[in-house]
Amino acid sequence: MNALNRDLNRLVRHFEQEDRAKVAADPHRLRFHLMPPVGWMNDPNGLCWYNGNYHVFYQYSPFNANRGVIFWGHWTSPDLLHWTQQPVPLCPDQPWNLHGVYSGSALVEEDALYLYYTGSVKFAGEYDFINNGRGSSTALAITRDGIHVDSNQVLLENKDYPADLSCHVRDPKVWKQDGRYYMVLGARTKDSVGEILVYESEDKLHWKHINTLKTPEPFGYMWECPDLFCVDGQYILSMSPQGVSRQGNHFQNVYSCGYFPLNGDFRGAYTLGDYMEADVGFDYYAPQTFEAPDGRRIVIGWMGMPDAEYTNPTANESGWQHAMSVPRELHWNGERITAVPVRELEELHTNHRTVAFNGTTRETLAEGADIQITNDSLHLHVMLGDGAVIEYGDGLLTLTLTEASGCGRTQRVAETEQLRNLRILKDTSSLELFLNDGEQVMSTRFYPQRADTLLFGGQGKAEIYDMKAMEFTYLAE
Repeated sequence: MNALNRDLNRLVRHFEQEDRAKVAADPHRLRFHLMPPVGWMNDPNGLCWYNGNYHVFYQYSPFNANRGVIFWGHWTSPDLLHWTQQPVPLCPDQPWNLHGVYSGSALVEEDALYLYYTGSVKFAGEYDFINNGRGSSTALAITRDGIHVDSNQVLLENKDYPADLSCHVRDPKVWKQDGRYYMVLGARTKDSVGEILVYESEDKLHWKHINTLKTPEPFGYMWECPDLFCVDGQYILSMSPQGVSRQGNHFQNVYSCGYFPLNGDFRGAYTLGDYMEADVGFDYYAPQTFEAPDGRRIVIGWMGMPDAEYTNPTANESGWQHAMSVPRELHWNGERITAVPVRELEELHTNHRTVAFNGTTRETLAEGADIQITNDSLHLHVMLGDGAVIEYGDGLLTLTLTEASGCGRTQRVAETEQLRNLRILKDTSSLELFLNDGEQVMSTRFYPQRADTLLFGGQGKAEIYDMKAMEFTYLAE
């Protein structure tokens, strides 16, 4: 840790302690989702299991709840239920990351944890910051204890990327396979076409560009936050493409988030299947996967959306903004990915009851709840207090937020020929809907005045559990 890093860490800690009381008093703080201690949170980074703990690094702006200069924040947990805030591991303290330590990933080795990230610099002058004026370096920080960074270096600069690319090359995801190391980077060409670069290395330090993954026709102008992984025998290329226009009930957000099934060899000849959206709610972006100790493929996404028209009132009222989704377990069902909350969350269940409904039924609802509905009719109506209405009929599931609770969020639609079941995870200021055992997901923040009642309409059965809060331990507590 250099002197500037130490000074920045002290400044961050002071700022956190100054604002913690105000942030902690906010009634919108979530009960079982990761949040920033103060300030701003976005993309999950460096997700992994290392030295007996899960590690969630994330994009963190402690000084500005509406986003400022980006650091990496850090949470650890032995069980995905009890979380401890760790010191800020990466700060904008190097010539190649002065304007932000941007997104990246973690590679677990026996000797250390290798953190690959993008260092951002915006040069002074009249630039468009797309094809000129921006430095995007792929960098590596190494930590032996998983907490404190021992070294930090640049591996690739703009000049090292293919000549047809813009300055937008970022978000390295690194893994080991077949005795070699591989990295994917999100990219935007000078002609504003999104693609993914594939790199190979023998030593984790020197990288060679070996392939480029793209669609036959342009699909958005930038593919960021890439991930390439295998789940249940199927390779998946995941990314968050920017610049994809809305098509009916698809691509409803300003930016999409999804994946292509990848067949063949990502290092050579390959084909991409049809693009599928990972989450069709208002707030889900930049997901990253990792392998749990038991072999499960788990994903966490940012419960936010860049450049969205809607807002979160906590930013100006209490000095914090955004959260992560709950960790979700992924599977391949032969046609698409399914995503369901990790089983560890069931340890938060309490006060279970079964409700059979045929017509209209009203139930009392806790601040946090897990509502598991079996639908036995062609229509379903669920109202959560005065904040949200979920309706199914004619092959469409519609989530509608009220003007007060949505803060600019209005309505999102998922297409599904049949709704067999619906699971709703409700937290203080978030909803996550899992349709048909996770074949589709809808995530959103919402801010109801009242959400203590649950109204069913239709025919079916619901298993309802209250949800206890996870344990969060902050530094200096």
